[in-house]
Amino acid sequence: MSALPQDELYTIKYIESLPEGQRAELLDGELYDLAAPAVVHQQLIAQLTRVIGNHIDAHNGRCRVFPAPFAVYPNGLDDEYNYLEPDISVVCDTQKLENGKGCDGAPDWVIEVTSPSTRSRDYLYKLDKYRQAGVKEYWIINPDTRNVMVYDFMQKNGSDNYTFEDRIPARVFSGLYIKPGSLM
Repeated sequence: MSALPQDELYTIKYIESLPEGQRAELLDGELYDLAAPAVVHQQLIAQLTRVIGNHIDAHNGRCRVFPAPFAVYPNGLDDEYNYLEPDISVVCDTQKLENGKGCDGAPDWVIEVTSPSTRSRDYLYKLDKYRQAGVKEYWIINPDTRNVMVYDFMQKNGSDNYTFEDRIPARVFSGLYIKPGSLM
């Protein structure tokens, strides 16, 4: 989905003024409406959230996992032109949650499940935005191709391509492996 036609840059104030239930994202002041996701999209998010949350709980972790809608201010609350709602955000620095509005800065791990309307944004713009903001790990899950791209921003050029049948290691948590095909 391309940005909505606009004559000026939008800000977070516009996002905050949207009616209850209407969702959108801002990338450098460009506004993108968020459509209701498909069933497979929601199923993957629900199952991934459960698996990650169970791993955190089993290891007495301090990290928190949040499914969308969850506000992420990738460059912090002072940046009024960037606001994202990743499908899944894992935040390990709980000070970033103290504002009560969402994540003030980059989550440690972000997962996006693509759809035809978000694919180019997930693979291009958000990839760059998350890398610049300091996200450590970024997964792009494509249910149509049953493919997962994993970007390890802790490594200089770290990215790997997996299928839904692979056991994919989480970089931010040792001992966590996820096989997406078993979640559907």
